[in-house]
Amino acid sequence: MNNAYIKAISYYVPDNIVTNADIIREFPDWSEHKIAVKIGIKQRYLANEMTAGDMAELAAKGLFTEHNIDKNSIDALILCTQSPDYFLPATACVLQNKLGLSTSVAAFDINLGHSGFVYGLSIAKGLITSDIAKNVLLLTSETYQHYIHKKDRGNRALFSDAAAATLVSTHGYLELGNPVLGTDGSGYRNLIVESGAHRMKKLGIEIISATDRSPDYLYMDGPAVFNFSLKEVPSLVKQTLAKNNLKQDDIDLFVFHQANRHVLKFIREAISIPDNKFYLCLENFGNTVSSTIPIALYHAQKDNRMDKAVNILIAGFGVGYSWGAINLINSNGI
Repeated sequence: MNNAYIKAISYYVPDNIVTNADIIREFPDWSEHKIAVKIGIKQRYLANEMTAGDMAELAAKGLFTEHNIDKNSIDALILCTQSPDYFLPATACVLQNKLGLSTSVAAFDINLGHSGFVYGLSIAKGLITSDIAKNVLLLTSETYQHYIHKKDRGNRALFSDAAAATLVSTHGYLELGNPVLGTDGSGYRNLIVESGAHRMKKLGIEIISATDRSPDYLYMDGPAVFNFSLKEVPSLVKQTLAKNNLKQDDIDLFVFHQANRHVLKFIREAISIPDNKFYLCLENFGNTVSSTIPIALYHAQKDNRMDKAVNILIAGFGVGYSWGAINLINSNGI
């Protein structure tokens, strides 16, 4: 049976940067300091006319160039997105053609958000360990800003558009351990775009003030999502440690979904993770949904935070509710 590894990661962010100064010009009752301290973000990215498929394509091409990857070696393509280019076909099918991949490639979308990278790794591992594929291109791409109303200052300050490309292969530098995945659909209404699909057509209800809610735009019950995260993530970490026969002290680096500074602070303290073992990569990117973890892993390596890290535990959690974690074994760690 083949083992599965992360071999390479790249990412793409759009050119359009929105700073905290840009936001407070529209919402003068806020301050740059308040946004930076509580949310922990100084800038975020807007895709504007670009789609999730456009960004995923650029992230994949960046991966091929940056890491000298032969695209002909790819035999499976997974796209994780909740903002697909079309209802049908799957955006992954469109990307197979745009990237010039072989027609023998398996290509499909998964509709998941903040847990999507871990779910994608788990699926890629399954394809590799069962000898269905040897090189899986996992793309995560999201344009949540397209779902956010211009008067929704909280979500506009939080979410950012980006894409990441991760090559999962039979060899690489981060071996995939045993994942733990979970779902609690009873909380689905707490982070949702209600209209647009077949359950509810778009209603055309505009938002007049920041306290209004329209089913045509992204809605997040912040306190409910916070309480969910604080309840499930400590348990998720314990289950993942047990499934991989590890103790918490064995983990050299924790890389969680970069939700916001406030949430991550409380989760870190609840699990008693030392600050020097907890990696943050939020300030200059914002909450990029399924791409936060691969972007953080990319920069953790650039920042030399992985040089002495053998075990790296990653965890994603959010919309669904859905969550997942996996241990990564760094072959380069000492």
